[in-house]
Amino acid sequence: MRIVFIGTGDIGVPTLQASLKSEHEVVGVVTQPDKPVGRAQLVEPPPIKKALSATGIPVLQPARIKDRQAIEEIRAFKPDVIVVMAYGQILPREVLEIPKIASLNLHASLLPRWRGAAPIQAAIAAGDIESGITVMYIDEGLDTGDILLQRRIDILPADTGGSLHDRLAKIAPEALLESLELLAEEGAPRIPQDNALATYASKLRREDGKIDWTDPAEAIERKIRAFDPWPGAFMEFDGRKLKVFSAVIVGLCGMPGEILLSEKELVVAAGEGALSLGEVQPEGKRRMSAAEFLRGHRTWSS
Repeated sequence: MRIVFIGTGDIGVPTLQASLKSEHEVVGVVTQPDKPVGRAQLVEPPPIKKALSATGIPVLQPARIKDRQAIEEIRAFKPDVIVVMAYGQILPREVLEIPKIASLNLHASLLPRWRGAAPIQAAIAAGDIESGITVMYIDEGLDTGDILLQRRIDILPADTGGSLHDRLAKIAPEALLESLELLAEEGAPRIPQDNALATYASKLRREDGKIDWTDPAEAIERKIRAFDPWPGAFMEFDGRKLKVFSAVIVGLCGMPGEILLSEKELVVAAGEGALSLGEVQPEGKRRMSAAEFLRGHRTWSS
């Protein structure tokens, strides 16, 4: 099959690479424009574009995929299938109707649970016991298309947003290749989603990472893991932002936000229970253990 791959984030890189090595032909790739990243704001290509270096495959980087020029350039590839994974823009109907066979999206959740932009973080924060990859036929709704197939994995007790992201990226290639095989055999299912079971995971902002210490310690611990590495959970400590990357629930109690221990261990009271902080990152500093932070806190506060 002739494939146009549309994606931006690094979660889609293993699937793109598997497509390149398969019996199918990737005839073109669409990704977001290069943009400044990091503190130095150096302009860099998206991970999907980086993965294509030395392949010679045409890469389109329209600012808006809805623009007429972008639509016509995609049409010129004459794809049998369009495959989308973590692109960052909604595809218009004109693009969805281009391929001869189907437009497919690989979504990092078990739809209809966690439609939207941040399904990985939402699943961990909610305490879900499993996640997965859903391959669906794209329609004009927000992750509402019929399901072709799903692949499931357990969410581990120590999973962070980063580790679950990486494990989902590893199972996505097989899910896509099996889907393409089913399409080729004209035996691919179309299972409608039950909209009554739908939940939503909105796009995250940096400010969403602020810890609400009135929440139970269990919920805060899940949020800390879910938001590592992005957007990062944080608290205020002596008037400065302190990112928190790990924590352990302890059997202490106090007023929400109260510092219960601050000698060799940094323990903060929650709405129910308390948390002993593990790895933290003071504003403008590197990531470190809470114990190391406490040892140097007087210096940083001066």
